[in-house]
Amino acid sequence: MPNASDNEAPLPRVVALEGCSNLRDLGGYRAADGRRVRFGRVFRSASLAGLTEADLTAFGATGIRTVCDLRGEREAARAPSRLPAADAPEVVRLPIEPRVGASLRDLLAREEATGEDVHDLLRTAYTAYATDHLPRYRALFDLLLREERLPLLFHCSAGKDRTGFGAALVLTALGVPRETVAADYLSTNRIWKREHALPPNTPADVRDTLLTAHRPLLEAALDLAVSRHGGSLEALLEHGLGLHPPRLARLRAALLG
Repeated sequence: MPNASDNEAPLPRVVALEGCSNLRDLGGYRAADGRRVRFGRVFRSASLAGLTEADLTAFGATGIRTVCDLRGEREAARAPSRLPAADAPEVVRLPIEPRVGASLRDLLAREEATGEDVHDLLRTAYTAYATDHLPRYRALFDLLLREERLPLLFHCSAGKDRTGFGAALVLTALGVPRETVAADYLSTNRIWKREHALPPNTPADVRDTLLTAHRPLLEAALDLAVSRHGGSLEALLEHGLGLHPPRLARLRAALLG
């Protein structure tokens, strides 16, 4: 596992829940300067709509103060988050409307969908994360810079694509190497139990493509975000994500140790 020695628990550290299989801590990964991402500060997950009573207790034990919901407006309305009533975290909406669902429904209705078609739809979505939706991720960093907002969790429906790109940006900003960033992203493929219900007529290759994290899509989106800022990661952090050097230093001081 990435950044875990033989004497350490494997990374990423999963919060075991009955109704959400992809909630995990971003802590433990080593940055290029030798520090590690602190545990218990930033979490990522899939939808929180299915949390059980036992899950609510486990969720409350994390101390999460802020939940950033990256789902689209209708998505969130169809499956509202279930959160602890006592000391409930504040929910902040940072909606990124899904681009795959409607197009996929059209393809399925015409019985024309293939895995390649879905991969193309996902590529379009990832391109949008790196361009049109970058301000949503910038807003996420604004929250991460506020100590009173931590611990913070961000999520979408599957915790795979919108959340995966967000986690990649967070780890990259903290100086975690690209290989480790990609490994965290791909961990969804073994951790997530794929709670999404798909129509029974969904072709197997469509289902597999849709419910899998694809490293080339993440890599291409990260590279696109950098290229749109003059090919400089520093420029992406400063101008794209609002992390000019003092703010970046504050973020790293808060999340690395």
